[in-house]
Amino acid sequence: MTAQESVEGAPEAPVWGELRYSGELVRLLADPELRTPRRVAHAPAVLLIPGFMAGDSSLGVMRHWLRRRGHPVSMSGMRVNVGCAEQIVSRLQEHLERLAADSGGPVILIGQSRGGTLARALAVRDPDSVCGLVMLGSPVCDGLAVSTPVLRTVRLLARLGDLGLPGVFSTTCKDGACCAAFRDDLQAPLAPHIEAVAVYSRSDGIVDWRACLDPYAEPAEVDSSHCGMSVHPDVYRTLERVLDDAAR
Repeated sequence: MTAQESVEGAPEAPVWGELRYSGELVRLLADPELRTPRRVAHAPAVLLIPGFMAGDSSLGVMRHWLRRRGHPVSMSGMRVNVGCAEQIVSRLQEHLERLAADSGGPVILIGQSRGGTLARALAVRDPDSVCGLVMLGSPVCDGLAVSTPVLRTVRLLARLGDLGLPGVFSTTCKDGACCAAFRDDLQAPLAPHIEAVAVYSRSDGIVDWRACLDPYAEPAEVDSSHCGMSVHPDVYRTLERVLDDAAR
């Protein structure tokens, strides 16, 4: 499947599987190696980008863990991720450039769900500022391959955007000119030096896992809820590998 192909239908996994989040967090906190990560020399900076309808606080556990490893961590500045994708990426590109300059080297981008699609666009637009990209349950192949309740929310927000509600995407973002460059970024190849990983779960009850299979990224399967990818132990082990490779 390529990024140009559309994934039809809602996720096969039931949405009640998202109730696993608390258990996934407990497993992370109970793991002694992950709870107290080793400090890494020359740890690259990391930019975290939250998912749809979420804000930076949703990635607080990951931020704390990364900082304990020694990474300078910067957040997206979003209280809730519902804005026009093109506008968000344009703003984050300036943020990324400043972070790379201040840290003295390229940055690792980690985005959850919609945040991963935004991170991918950033990696395409400014590859010199990026050394790694991790997308957590991010539907880069089809942004609407989501559960029925989430799709209803997307359509409601788009209508509010059409009515002029500030800070909210509109229906034109799907096929209109405003986000044409962003849509192209989701199909474009990634620079060879960027280690890109697409984390997906077949038991994801929010996003169809097939929509996460970016053809230019290494697939990494976990058995996780969608929301729980930000606290799942197997995701953190994948992150460790990418982060360690970037620190070498």
